[in-house]
Amino acid sequence: MNAQNLLQMFDANALRALAPLIALALGLVLVLFAGVFPLGRAVRATLVVASLAASAVLHGNLLLGGETPGKVLAGTFESSSTTAMWGLVFVASTLFAWLYSVRYYEEDAPFKNEHDVLMLATAIGMMLMAGARDLIVFFIGLELLSIPLYALAAFRRDRARSVEAGLKYFLLGAFAAGFFLYGSALVYATTGSLSLDTLADPAARAALGQPMALVGVALIAASVFFKVSVFPFHLWVPDVYEGAPTPVTALMATGTKAAGFAFLMSALVLLPASTATTVALIAVITMAAGNFGALAQTDVKRMLAYSGIAHAGTLLLGVAGAIHGDPSNGAPVQASLVYMAAYVATAAGAFGLLALLERDGGPTTLESLKGLAQRRPWVASALTLFMLSLGGIPATGGFLGKYLVFSVAVRSELTGFAIVGVLLSVVALGYYLRVIIAMYMQSPEHDANVSAPRPASAATTLASIVCAALVLATGVLPGWLLELT
Repeated sequence: MNAQNLLQMFDANALRALAPLIALALGLVLVLFAGVFPLGRAVRATLVVASLAASAVLHGNLLLGGETPGKVLAGTFESSSTTAMWGLVFVASTLFAWLYSVRYYEEDAPFKNEHDVLMLATAIGMMLMAGARDLIVFFIGLELLSIPLYALAAFRRDRARSVEAGLKYFLLGAFAAGFFLYGSALVYATTGSLSLDTLADPAARAALGQPMALVGVALIAASVFFKVSVFPFHLWVPDVYEGAPTPVTALMATGTKAAGFAFLMSALVLLPASTATTVALIAVITMAAGNFGALAQTDVKRMLAYSGIAHAGTLLLGVAGAIHGDPSNGAPVQASLVYMAAYVATAAGAFGLLALLERDGGPTTLESLKGLAQRRPWVASALTLFMLSLGGIPATGGFLGKYLVFSVAVRSELTGFAIVGVLLSVVALGYYLRVIIAMYMQSPEHDANVSAPRPASAATTLASIVCAALVLATGVLPGWLLELT
């Protein structure tokens, strides 16, 4: 490719489409230099927040500004109102995780600059994944998200469980990356293209029905299913979520899952309509594995890890509905966006409060939560709200998301799977209510072992208030979010 063609690719339209990513990249470089030339914690924090805010404003401009750039970079990347909305979800998940991390690391404070750089890198990777219209571009985004997360999971190097979590995530993630590349190679060998738009043509769709292409699509699906923690590629989740620093766990549970499903919704051309029933079956098995696995947990962090698996299954049911239904119907995309927007606020808030409680000392078990309403009433009330939203109780964002996803399944003639999904959601209330009962109706058995509460930082308080407000706003007044999506 000569210089003239390169300049034509990066025209004004492409720069407008890539502006949110460029803002984060510039912020990442500035934060990196802030560590090389010690400029103080306040300067670094300002750079991080400014980078995320600039990206959010640019995404908001694309979302609300009317005409969007569309496909750029020779059709390999798309900037639309949908990708802009996904971008806002990614920025929110990164910002919440960062806010909860501000006072979380005490022993690792000298390395906080590297931590912030890695978090900004993950956000860029998420946005590339959501806008990718080519399998190679998606893979670049996937690795730009995954590699920083491997390091973040093992960030607390003096703790064996954190290092173990990073190692497990890296080894399994490397296999998933290999699956994706090998699957893409098989698809290319069969169809001659890696472009999702080309693969949507009737001739390419016919070629995707050949055995070699089907194996390739299955390997690509396996790689993405690993990233979003779908059965049978979910077994890594409890160990990695438990061992990783809790703010990092919040980012993995929200942003990573959102990026994976954003790509799935745009890559439906790879899946023939006949696979809808299979995907729906995998979805309900994932929900069952997550919910029944969570029932057996006493550690709240592992409980929420299994809960995240169940929520991935619920979202996958919406993907099955999109495969079975009319491809031009925007309801599945809207349902996924609303579900993830509510889930980001809910899960980030729940994991963030667990990070706060970890600073009080000791593990975040059901035993340690007993009597929390007397020690930290505002934490207990916020955690109660997040548990109710995760359980899909009306007047919370979680209820709205589940309602939309199950509605998509019913309209796509997957009613039986939707009914099973609703019943499994009722099962989930069993372990969410255990957390509420422990906080309000039980007292600690050994008062001497309960550490005195430490004051929450301003960043933690702000993030918790915003998360709680978003959960209530999407549940009580959902019109604004439905209109936005």
